[in-house]
Amino acid sequence: MSDAPRVAVFRPADERIDDAAALLESLGAEPVADPMLAVEATGAVPAAAPYVVLTSKTGVELAAEAGWKPGDATLVAIGPATAAAAREAGWTVDVVPDEYTSAGLVEALSGRVAGEAVEVARSDHGSDVLIEVVRDADATVNETVLYRLTRPEGAGESTERAAAGDLDAAAFTSSLTVTHFLEAADERGIREAAIAGLDDATVGAIGPPTAETAAEHGIDVDVVPGDADFAALAEAVVAAATDGDVGPDR
Repeated sequence: MSDAPRVAVFRPADERIDDAAALLESLGAEPVADPMLAVEATGAVPAAAPYVVLTSKTGVELAAEAGWKPGDATLVAIGPATAAAAREAGWTVDVVPDEYTSAGLVEALSGRVAGEAVEVARSDHGSDVLIEVVRDADATVNETVLYRLTRPEGAGESTERAAAGDLDAAAFTSSLTVTHFLEAADERGIREAAIAGLDDATVGAIGPPTAETAAEHGIDVDVVPGDADFAALAEAVVAAATDGDVGPDR
């Protein structure tokens, strides 16, 4: 392996892919920037409710740009990046689950939302599990789609690099990046070869849901950082790819 591991990164096709590539370079990696997400805002904002759940930095930024404020609502931010963006917008974050999992959300909201209305504001690709978990807590749930996530035209260079054995690592930042990676590989007729290439590389997933999606599609995940943010993922993936230590980092 070269001194600079070649790391595929799939952040959205905006400043985030540039920032991700710059971070990887600062860590001594050679980024293979292949945006697998494009954000299309719907123009909607979170509905008024005693509890508002925001699931991503993108959702926070779009709501803030539209002038939305949580007011007296108890604001739940899933993931440290979401919480940081909400605080940067000037909002008070009341609840941050320790884990971005259904169990983590249950623990965070346990005993708090029974009989209450809970607004979940997120992308069009949010997991149904989150909604089910809130309903199981005896809350009334409303879901608002703040933005749609699509696959940018031409995405898929990383699938070709993986199939050719030209990747040392890949950093998946959501379940949808996994899905879009495989769709791009399918379009090129190289799905099996791309997965085989990832088997020979270090594969990182930003959190357990992303890791589970990868596993369901035959992709072995080696690294899951303790914090569900890109910086932690990048650092863990580069360290594992450089050291050849690909055991789970939880």
